[in-house]
Amino acid sequence: MAVGQLSAELPVTRPAVSQHLKVLKQAGLVVDQADGTRRIYRIDSTGVQAIRNYLDQMWGQALAGFQDAAEQIAQAERDAAARHNAASIEPQEEA
Repeated sequence: MAVGQLSAELPVTRPAVSQHLKVLKQAGLVVDQADGTRRIYRIDSTGVQAIRNYLDQMWGQALAGFQDAAEQIAQAERDAAARHNAASIEPQEEA
């Protein structure tokens, strides 16, 4: 899609769209091709897949860390409950 087409659909100026596309191109997320005096931009599926892999890995690590923390908290609560139950069971004296 050309810059003019994109800017017509967005609430930003053509120069702003061009600047954003430049950054996206540097990041490997879009590629461009000359078409006369225009540049046609399209998504670079390789770059998008790379960012997808990174995000999947990051979220996988974050969720694994969250699961570990939740399991530690649950174990600590079970241990505290067991100590409380053990302390409340006192041997009764015979009369």
